[in-house]
Amino acid sequence: MKKIPDLSFWKLWNISFGFFGVQIAYALQSANISRIFSTLGADPHSLSYFWILPPLAGIIVQPIIGALSDKTWCRFGRRIPYLFVGALIAVLVMCLLPNAGSFGMSVSAAMIFGLFSLMFLDTSINIAMQPFKMMVGDMVNEKQKGLAYSIQSFLCNAGSLAGYLFPFIFAAIGISNIAPKGVIPDSVIYSFYIGAAILILCVIYTTVKVKEYPPQLYAEYHGINTEKKEEKTNIFSLLVKAPKAFWTVGLVQFFCWAAFMFMWTYTNGTVAAEVFNTPSVEVIKDGVKHLVLDTQSVQYQNAGDWVGILFAVQAIGSVIWATIIPLIKSRKLAYSLSLILGGIGFISVMFINNQYGLFVSFLLIGCAWAAMLALPFTILTNALTGGHMGTYLGLFNGTICVPQIVAAITGGWILKMFTTQGNVPPEVNMLVLAGVLLIVGALCIGIIKEKE
Repeated sequence: MKKIPDLSFWKLWNISFGFFGVQIAYALQSANISRIFSTLGADPHSLSYFWILPPLAGIIVQPIIGALSDKTWCRFGRRIPYLFVGALIAVLVMCLLPNAGSFGMSVSAAMIFGLFSLMFLDTSINIAMQPFKMMVGDMVNEKQKGLAYSIQSFLCNAGSLAGYLFPFIFAAIGISNIAPKGVIPDSVIYSFYIGAAILILCVIYTTVKVKEYPPQLYAEYHGINTEKKEEKTNIFSLLVKAPKAFWTVGLVQFFCWAAFMFMWTYTNGTVAAEVFNTPSVEVIKDGVKHLVLDTQSVQYQNAGDWVGILFAVQAIGSVIWATIIPLIKSRKLAYSLSLILGGIGFISVMFINNQYGLFVSFLLIGCAWAAMLALPFTILTNALTGGHMGTYLGLFNGTICVPQIVAAITGGWILKMFTTQGNVPPEVNMLVLAGVLLIVGALCIGIIKEKE
């Protein structure tokens, strides 16, 4: 078996550069979906249900894209055609989603439109995102994979930083940050437009700069017997044969991604209530009066912008911590320490109600995010051999999607269990729960078996 040659830093950079644009799209989605649907009129206790569609789309789409791209060989490459098509669809949907309240539809119709737009956006982001991870597995040798995924992590966080800051920046330069009832502010709409433009330009760059290995060379590098290439396999048989790292890392992933789903869903309400003192309004549901945050208020929209800032701080913390992770000799120690720091960050939100003090919390949360972006894929791809890299990575995405689906389904029910005590909104308890989940994930890392 031929050894995959070392690649220059810039070749490794080019393989992942398009990820910068994809992550801008993902960051805009993560930071603004709760804000968008709350502005359209969603009940806070039902908010988590709107988050079911993105991971549900991912768990279906990514294994399919992985399996199809494993068998795709054309003049444009193996993985690149999928990332280009995914990015193109994402660009179109990014121009539609933030306008859900601008077409004169009723509240229910606007939310249905928003839901379908969200489903297509997340599906297309998944189609575009997964090929970047697969190309590292395809084109980078074991020695350089840690560096390659670190570059990908850096570009991911840089994209996140840009996406999170756009609404705040547009509001700061005078673009309207409030809008009529049920309409998304222009500061958010323009952010999605700019994100869409950057996404397609970045993906075009990677498409032009990266040339994937042809079939014969790929087979030689990965020890694939071309005579057995037609051997029939299916997803279930591959799961049976999956290395132990697939399942043990997957268990850790479950706790991590459930935690971050709670963060994306409930940070906006937490910051609006606890930090920006957003006023409440009375609504009647099922004949019972409830107090909910006034999502049309200036305070709520300012809180939404500040959540983008906090997520940007998280991205900065992630970039900084990503440079420290390689200095820790034991991968498992680095992984555990990162999740524990992130858990402390989530739990600390309960004790901090100053908007700047929350920077400390989200810097610590960024440590967990840095580890989640790089270490699971490094451990897994080093444990994989043969011609099913894409399919396995697509299936591994289930360890990201399933916990998000579980968290989205149970989030509203758990929120109802938390009653407001004093001035602490129940959403804060959801972030504390996220911290506990990260710490449990850190404890599970001990069972991971790395390839020697």
